[in-house]
Amino acid sequence: MADNKGKIPNYARFIMGGSAGMGATIFVQPLDLVKNRMQMSGIGGAVKEHRSSVHAVMSILRNEGFFGVYNGLSAGLLRQATYTTTRLGVYTTLLEHFKNPDGTPLPFYKKAALGMSSGAVGSFVGTPAEISLIRMTSDGRLPVEQRRGYTNVFNALYRMTKEEGILTLWRGCGPTVVRAMVVNAAQLATYSQAKQFLLSTKYFNDNIICHFGASMISGLATTIASMPIDIAKTRIQNMRIIDGKPEYKGSIDVLVSIIRKEGIFALWKGFTPYYFRLGPHTVLTFIFLEQLNNIANKIYGSSSTTM
Repeated sequence: MADNKGKIPNYARFIMGGSAGMGATIFVQPLDLVKNRMQMSGIGGAVKEHRSSVHAVMSILRNEGFFGVYNGLSAGLLRQATYTTTRLGVYTTLLEHFKNPDGTPLPFYKKAALGMSSGAVGSFVGTPAEISLIRMTSDGRLPVEQRRGYTNVFNALYRMTKEEGILTLWRGCGPTVVRAMVVNAAQLATYSQAKQFLLSTKYFNDNIICHFGASMISGLATTIASMPIDIAKTRIQNMRIIDGKPEYKGSIDVLVSIIRKEGIFALWKGFTPYYFRLGPHTVLTFIFLEQLNNIANKIYGSSSTTM
C-alpha cells in the first residue's frame, strides 16, 4: 500500500472512468433514444416518422408510455461499463505516463493521438453493448410483429449470438472504431484544450463552472465531427438480412445511399438530440470524473489531474 502512496493506481482510473460514464447515462438515456430514432427516421427514402426531436419525444411518450424514453437503459449502462471504462481508463493512464516531467500541458496533437488510441481500444470492447443499445432503442419504431423484443441487454446479447452468430456482436465494428477515434480525439483533446484555455483567463478557476464550459465546447466540436460516422454506424448495426443479403455493403454504401435518397444534410440528422445528449453527457461525465479524481487524490495522497 505504501508503494502506491502519491499515485492513483491504474485500476482505480478505469473504475472512475466507467462510474462517471454510467452516472451520466442515467440522465441522458432519453436523448440517446431520440437521437437513434431520428437517425433511423426516413430510412431508405421512406416518409420521415419524426419531423423534429420534440415530435419524436411526443410520439414515444404517446405510443410507448413515460418509461418508453428509457428503453435500452440496461444496454446504455453496459456500454458505459465497457466502452467508457476502457477509453477513459486508457486515456488517463496514457496521459499520466506521457506527461511532461516539468508539469507543462501536452500539446494538442499528442492529446488527440492519445484520445484516438484509447477510443479505438474502448470501442472494440464496447461494440456488443453498443449494437444492443442501437437495437433496443430502435425497436419501438417498428410494427409489433417486426420488433425483436429484447427484454434487457443480456437477453439481446444471448439472442443475437444464438440467432445470428457471435460475430454479429461486432457488426459495424469498423465504423464504430472510426467513430470512437474521431469522438475521443475531438472530445478528450478539445476538453483538455478548452479547460487549459479557460484556466488561462482571469475569469475561471479549476471548478465545476470551468468543467461545464470546457465540456460544452468539447461536445459541440465532437458532434459536428462525428455525426456522419455515427449515422452510418447506427444504420449498419440496426440493418436486417434480407434474402440472405445485408441491406448495406459497408459504411461508404450507407453514406452514399443517405446522400442520394435523403440529401447531404441528412448526415447530421438528429443533430439537436445528439448534441444535447453528447453535451450534457460530456459535462456530467467529466464533472463526475473530476470529483472522483479529487476523492482519489485524497485517498492516495496524489495530485494528479484527469485531463
